[in-house]
Amino acid sequence: MVRTAINLYSVRELDLPMPEILDRVAAAGYDGVQFSGDYGDLSPGETADALAERGLDVTAAHVGIEAIEDDLEAVVADQRTIGTDGAVVPWLDVEGFESREAAEATAERLDALAADLGEGFGLHYHNHDHEFVEFDGTNGFETFAAASSVLLEPDVGWIHTAGHDPVDVLERYGDRIEVVHMKDMADGEFAEIGEGDVDMQACAGAARRIDAEWLVYEHDAPEDPAASIETGGAFLADL
Repeated sequence: MVRTAINLYSVRELDLPMPEILDRVAAAGYDGVQFSGDYGDLSPGETADALAERGLDVTAAHVGIEAIEDDLEAVVADQRTIGTDGAVVPWLDVEGFESREAAEATAERLDALAADLGEGFGLHYHNHDHEFVEFDGTNGFETFAAASSVLLEPDVGWIHTAGHDPVDVLERYGDRIEVVHMKDMADGEFAEIGEGDVDMQACAGAARRIDAEWLVYEHDAPEDPAASIETGGAFLADL
């Protein structure tokens, strides 16, 4: 059964201690959280305790590639402390996807990093729209995915913005997808989930068909981050 989480990048402007943010997440009915960069005012150990106290699980966190490459052992230790066995590279520049050679070099870079992380610890890549730059009858994302064996964390909003069908992407790469980012967009702008152009019901259905583990709510620029926590939780619960 697919579970629900919120990526805490969505509430980065919410000026509250992490325990209070987690209280709101739990009250909104999410099964877990996805951290993005840090744990606020808590250490990894304190974070694990706070999650357990609220009955929240955790997905593979977003960790910048430089942080992983610079101190791989610390990243693995922190992720395992908070309760997950993976990390997600949340962003790479368009230069890494703008040609066949660039996309294949990006694949080689991430595959090497995944090998260094070792078995039992998964490396995921989270897309935006720029990975879908077209060349030679294909695009950067498809070229990267074909050349790499890392896990994928598709962001349905960015896939839609790039002019592709998120359902097609989910079904094509389903055996490499554990986490799906449920972001809504309207004409290339961030939208509250259910108010944009993305068919969220179809995306959730595809996620279930491929046995994805998590649907993760994300809104990059909510007008009211606190209210957005509740909106995302209620929407995902109804899918």
